[in-house]
Amino acid sequence: MKSANKNPEDFQIMKDQITKVKPGNDELEKSASHIIVEIIEYVPNSVVSKTIIKKSTGNISVMSFDTGEGLTEKTSPFDTFAQIIEGKAEIVINKVPSFLESGHGIIIPAHAPNFIKPNGRFKMILTIIKSGYE
Repeated sequence: MKSANKNPEDFQIMKDQITKVKPGNDELEKSASHIIVEIIEYVPNSVVSKTIIKKSTGNISVMSFDTGEGLTEKTSPFDTFAQIIEGKAEIVINKVPSFLESGHGIIIPAHAPNFIKPNGRFKMILTIIKSGYE
């Protein structure tokens, strides 16, 4: 099984976030087993994102949020499935809060204002489906 490479040179700073990347590749290795909660680490005072797969019809990413870190309000033109894989978080959609913990998921509808509030450190998978919105 594969797990994340923890070398400091694998971190790429992008604006106000640190994104963990595999040199020369922005996706996970195909046809290999991965322990999803281990492919991404927590970084102090940061949100970390790793692309699992990226296609023209959608993306799957895994993210880690350190204590106190979240995502500000935004909207997306696509449906997004958020699944907590470690810890707890509050996801607010159209001003309605939902409290999720490990194993819980929620669909964020296209064009719905949303933001993510942490409840300590947590990791999640985001799946964005672009098909059908052309």
